[in-house]
Amino acid sequence: MLTPDLTARLRPAFDDDRDADTFLLRLERYGPELADNLRAVYGERADALLAELLEVMLHAYHARPADLRRLDEARLLRPDWLQAPDMVGYVAYADRFAGTLRGVGEQVGYLQDLGVKYLHLMPLLRPRDGENDGGYAVQDYRAVRGDLGSIDDLSALARELRGKGISLVLDLVLNHVAEEHEWAARARAGEAAYRDYFHVYPDRTQPDAFEQTLPEVFPDFAPGNFTWDEALQGWVWTTFNRYQWDVNWSNPAVFREYLDLILYLANRGVEVFRLDAIAFLWKRLGTDCQNQPEVHRLTHALRAATRIVAPAVAFKAEAIVAPGDLIHYLGSRDHHGRVSDMAYHNSLMVQMWSALASRDVRLLSAALAAFPPKPTNTTWGSYVRCHDDIGWAVSDEDAARVGLSGPEHRRFLSDFYSGDFAGSFARGLVFQHNPQTGDRRISGTAASLAGLEQALETGDAARVDDALGRLLLLHTLMLGFGGVPLLYMGDELALLNDYAFADTPEHAADNRWVHRPRMDWALAKAIQADPTLPAARMNAGLRHLLAVRRRTPHLHASIESRPLPSPDPCVLLLRREHPLGVMVQVYNFSEHRIQFPAHVLREQLGDGARDLLSANHFHLTRPTLTLSPFRALWLVGAEA
Repeated sequence: MLTPDLTARLRPAFDDDRDADTFLLRLERYGPELADNLRAVYGERADALLAELLEVMLHAYHARPADLRRLDEARLLRPDWLQAPDMVGYVAYADRFAGTLRGVGEQVGYLQDLGVKYLHLMPLLRPRDGENDGGYAVQDYRAVRGDLGSIDDLSALARELRGKGISLVLDLVLNHVAEEHEWAARARAGEAAYRDYFHVYPDRTQPDAFEQTLPEVFPDFAPGNFTWDEALQGWVWTTFNRYQWDVNWSNPAVFREYLDLILYLANRGVEVFRLDAIAFLWKRLGTDCQNQPEVHRLTHALRAATRIVAPAVAFKAEAIVAPGDLIHYLGSRDHHGRVSDMAYHNSLMVQMWSALASRDVRLLSAALAAFPPKPTNTTWGSYVRCHDDIGWAVSDEDAARVGLSGPEHRRFLSDFYSGDFAGSFARGLVFQHNPQTGDRRISGTAASLAGLEQALETGDAARVDDALGRLLLLHTLMLGFGGVPLLYMGDELALLNDYAFADTPEHAADNRWVHRPRMDWALAKAIQADPTLPAARMNAGLRHLLAVRRRTPHLHASIESRPLPSPDPCVLLLRREHPLGVMVQVYNFSEHRIQFPAHVLREQLGDGARDLLSANHFHLTRPTLTLSPFRALWLVGAEA
């Protein structure tokens, strides 16, 4: 892409030869990736687009603040910054955490004390008024919600976080905009150029053809995938809600717009972009319009262009898809390791809750074993809970491998976590029941789903112990699996379901708000005075786990955890092969004391082992190793 003629034309755009050299070197490195992927998607229209993108990139490069340019250079020297064992994420709604963006800044000390180095603030770019899908119906990408502050407040917060070693993470919704967005308004006003920013059809012929193979995301309150718009005199594609218009990525102008937005926000201090609804970008008749090859080419091109201007920035794919599809969001074949830098490991989360309910890890182990290896320069985002519901993404194939029926097991999990199954410890709510498929997703905080709410109601101390044991077990596995562990706000205090969500009109119809409580700062203070509180015990246990993780090089995310065969269906075994030696992790997913055959561990570690979590040493020449209820071990060789 970088020819002598182009170099000669670009150099006069710089006042400083060093700046010119930096930009041109990056263009030489990433330009071919940008051009090749755009040509594969847009064909003969790509060259005109590339010329426009050069102008966008030059403008953003010149506008990039000096401290962010320094961060760019630092990240180029340490490209594995997201993979380090001390990388810990925290996910929160700004208003529910601290009221405003300035309020978040006042709580940076709390985050630092917890060891957070990555702060994901849930959707805060200006959404439409009223219903807005929790902020994912964006009206203006260059402004923030008025109640949170201003775009300058966002920049100030990013600077403050950066000064404390914390990266700011924001959502960028790529698939759709609010119907009030400027692009939609101009389309409604009759501007043909902006009508082409969307998928609009004059009658139901094409929509009906697409609907034959399209699933429904929100069958309860947003059935179908198209909405009639009177001003457009057409059916507009609306995958999620009637007020969220899918943008048309087959139009090169849409690519240009989103690159400009990414670079604008990057220059405001955003370091990681969560690419929301990325799986849905490309539409193809006869498919479910998810995971199409063009999605990965477009993301690869966006990443390449961003690397030229702001190499400190990373992409995280929000792709809640099957494992065979998920790996492509990190890059495969020609895109290997060059698409998104990070992706959610949704399967790990689902399978952890499945194993907790069934007291059986065989499905969890089989699902992890079926995952293809990821590129070594990428990382997983692992989590116990998040802002969203839990959809039981248990494939029929994985279930069959361990002798289960996929539909029956998914039904069991929905029954168990909604509290309908006899003996269940969980307190969850059913979200989006689809009678046609039988799918019932689940809402609820980690603590309520793990049994703490029920245990506290009964006043049973043993049940409280079990609930905390479950919570700490899940978090230990999340922290030990590898990748960026993402703590969901309030889980460090074992916050329970917030049923008051129904009192807020705009939240009442969406029970996911039950697990989006406001931060309980009074409780955060109380645990310092009373270490016997369940919240204090959870907090202390989690802080210990985080401290051990920070000093354990075996947990670098370039290394993957692979399951080992376990002779006990309640016990999960994971192996990590690090240059410093093998690590074997042991997790008892039951409330029972287990005598585990020591020879299984001796075959991996030798005659002796050291547990990094407890600092205990084990003689593996003995017949068995005793695992107390919900016990976790991070074992390395005795000499390590």
